[in-house]
Amino acid sequence: MLINSKSRNHPKKSIKTALTFLGILMINAFVLGQDSYTINGKITDKDNGETLFGASVFLKNTNIGVVTNEYGFYSITAPKGSYVLVISYMGYLDINQEIQLDKDQKLDFEVEEYTTRLDEIVVTAEESERISLKKPEMSIAKLNIKTVKQMPVVLGEVDIIKSIQLLPGVTNNGEGSSGFNVRGGAVDQNLVLLDEAIIYNTSHLLGFFSVFNADAIKDMKLYKGGIPARFGGRASSVLDIRQKDGNSKNFSLTGGIGVISSRLAAEGPMFKDKGSFLVAGRGSYAHLLLKASGEENSAYFYDLNLKTNYNLNENNRLFLSGYFGRDAFDFGDSFDSSYGNLSGNLRWNHIFNDRLFSNLSLIYSKYDYDLGIKIEEFEWISSINNYNLKYDLAYYVNDRFKLDFGASGIYYDFDPGQVRPTSETSAINPLSLDRKKALESAAYIDAEHKLTDKLTAQYGLRYSIFNRLGGQAMVDYANDQPVVYNSTLGIYQRGTEIGETDFEKGETIKSYGNLEPRVSLAYQLNDVSSVKAGYSRVAQYIHLLSNTTSVTPLDVWTPSGQFIEPQLSDQYALGYFRNFMDKTYSLEVEAYYKTISNRIDYIDGSDLIGNNTIETEILNGESRAYGLEFLVRKTEGRLTGWLAYTLSKSEQRTPGGNAGGPGINDGKWYNTPFDRTHDLSLTGAYQLNDKWSFGTNLVFQTGRPVTYPNGQYEYEGLSIASYSDRNSDRLPAYHRLDVSATYVPNRKPNKRWKGEWVFSIYNLYNRKNAAAISFGQNIETGANQATRVAIFGMVPSVTYNFKF
Repeated sequence: MLINSKSRNHPKKSIKTALTFLGILMINAFVLGQDSYTINGKITDKDNGETLFGASVFLKNTNIGVVTNEYGFYSITAPKGSYVLVISYMGYLDINQEIQLDKDQKLDFEVEEYTTRLDEIVVTAEESERISLKKPEMSIAKLNIKTVKQMPVVLGEVDIIKSIQLLPGVTNNGEGSSGFNVRGGAVDQNLVLLDEAIIYNTSHLLGFFSVFNADAIKDMKLYKGGIPARFGGRASSVLDIRQKDGNSKNFSLTGGIGVISSRLAAEGPMFKDKGSFLVAGRGSYAHLLLKASGEENSAYFYDLNLKTNYNLNENNRLFLSGYFGRDAFDFGDSFDSSYGNLSGNLRWNHIFNDRLFSNLSLIYSKYDYDLGIKIEEFEWISSINNYNLKYDLAYYVNDRFKLDFGASGIYYDFDPGQVRPTSETSAINPLSLDRKKALESAAYIDAEHKLTDKLTAQYGLRYSIFNRLGGQAMVDYANDQPVVYNSTLGIYQRGTEIGETDFEKGETIKSYGNLEPRVSLAYQLNDVSSVKAGYSRVAQYIHLLSNTTSVTPLDVWTPSGQFIEPQLSDQYALGYFRNFMDKTYSLEVEAYYKTISNRIDYIDGSDLIGNNTIETEILNGESRAYGLEFLVRKTEGRLTGWLAYTLSKSEQRTPGGNAGGPGINDGKWYNTPFDRTHDLSLTGAYQLNDKWSFGTNLVFQTGRPVTYPNGQYEYEGLSIASYSDRNSDRLPAYHRLDVSATYVPNRKPNKRWKGEWVFSIYNLYNRKNAAAISFGQNIETGANQATRVAIFGMVPSVTYNFKF
């Protein structure tokens, strides 16, 4: 539902309804929780003290169990009696402990990582079958950070973003790009979080690397659908990445030396063992090699991850984390550029009692870029800042009911651009585009409910309000139309300006409110299989203005307002899940259908850069995506890995609407730039012995949609190309094979220094995948010709990793 700034009754009624619903659930939960006792505590790694997110904690031979939250906390409520408590986590030994449940108890556990002997088969443990099959989470992709480090990647740099692109429903934006698309959605429809802070640009060196240093990452989870109610603001997915807390047992160093970059991470206990710290840094030095060879151009990046925590007491813990990353480019006498992310998060974990856990976060994020044009002697600076306050609570009612609820508020400050002369001789006049400010607020409630022994539901409601704030003058257009269709010329053009309206600072220019229901169901068919279904609605209030297919430093974010409405996504999913051969193999099959309304599209010849009235360049349309995903995993044995395949379609439609005219492609459905009919990836890891292990990736994708010229004509001696319908053509199919070998030298068992050599070849058979195809005229022959642009051929690399 939508409201304007003059209609304020609906939001209040909706909030009242949501609070009433919350009260009913709390009363119901209290009644259900009578005559039971509760066990609660934290699950940590025995070696380094890291809390474990997603560990299974359950009572053996019962249907009672939970998984730990992001901070390793669990709470189980069950009737009085004797039980065996089981703790299970991927890659760790299970703990089985007998307990007498006759009172409330606090039990913390340290789990030990699984280690293999030379004569044993390598084993990768799984979560409890009962928990994984019954949990109603849908469309979620999880990768262990150790698995990520086994994958061969370009230039030897471990890359989280490229790793998730090997999972079904996730594709890349082209060769060497670290952006990603989920189920046919655009890049800006992905909410990327690093310790809860929003990351707006995930790439280093224009996509060759991602901003996430694997040495600093503890875990990650990608929600492709079935997004929990605590998340909002993006229409397609949420990538939730958490940094390590830092080793609270011993001081340690981890690092690596690669071909063009190196990294180093230090962590250890502090505050007299009441806390720990993590400091991790990376930097590239290819620019030094270029300078040494006489090359004028250069490009480099660096980043820094920081985190520390302090235990005030057993019920209160403080966390402080941050990230800073920067890229810099210098192209001779042409231009230079830099861009980067900055984030910080102060968190307070508080345990009210054995069932109620809370987390209060104060978060800051910034993304900015600076482009300098040396010939014209000016620079262009742009940024987006946001300040986020959020409070999340989890109430573990009993063995059948868990409640999550909370609220958040994000204040946005958009600076779309400032142009400044860099010398006194510059002919460029200073220019500042209007700053845009907005406030996005939300409250949510989410319940996980075991309805029967076989049927579990997760249902929730999120209510969000977005206010576009004033402090600037807004252009008024005739008939309220910033874009109109010129039937004489057959083109869309700027509407007629009839004046301006001044809005005071803090005044609401436009307000939107949306109810966002979420529901998922899981039904266990038998001991080895289950079916799941889900529906979710998500509202997205900020938009990336870009008519390219991937994120670039020059992309500009803009808020919803008078002429740009929020995107509303509705997604339906149905899945079948099965374990085979005592959980050695697993199968996941999911079908999905997703619609998005108010999707921005661009008129032909749109000018997005340095435009103060961006509404004159866009039309509002809609998009849809649907597909079928398959994932087969082998999780035990010397050979592990998975086969992922996605058959999908992604389309959009943009009629002329109130602007008149035929719209884009005559208002018909056409392929989005992210449409991939077929997407196949095969990923494998083989442990030969204690010294050698091998990895491989095989990738095949249908070429992405593009627009080619279909003819030409001459006008006043000029040759002018005509083009086919938008995105009606495709690049050639994309495919490549990557391989890697890891060698661990002989070392003494008690020696602290541990090293390994990683040899990898990206694109083994030297496939020249097309990043783009350009068309032009050969100057010598006069013939028209097409030129394929390829970024990578075969790329060998070697990296030395160490740990102390």
